[in-house]
Amino acid sequence: MLFHVRMDVRLPHDMPPDKADALKKIERERAQELQRQGKWRHLWRVAGHYSNVSIFDVSGADELHDILSTLPLFPFMDISVSALCRHPSSIRDDDT
Repeated sequence: MLFHVRMDVRLPHDMPPDKADALKKIERERAQELQRQGKWRHLWRVAGHYSNVSIFDVSGADELHDILSTLPLFPFMDISVSALCRHPSSIRDDDT
């Protein structure tokens, strides 16, 4: 099942830079691991924001929630999720 996920990160202004950098490094490693597994299919930065738009390919909402809640930056994210389904006019064979 495909999900469109927008993640807006809001780190506390008083977070020490070294702690923020460490969190970002672990987050990047986790995101890359999920991409290699095929769970995090697409990842785009939203220009001008500390945000991303992503497509996840998971078994359902429970798996998506489990994945998102393991992200190191999860406590600092505002997340919106939309379930996706194939559009009947799509010419792509790999968008299911």
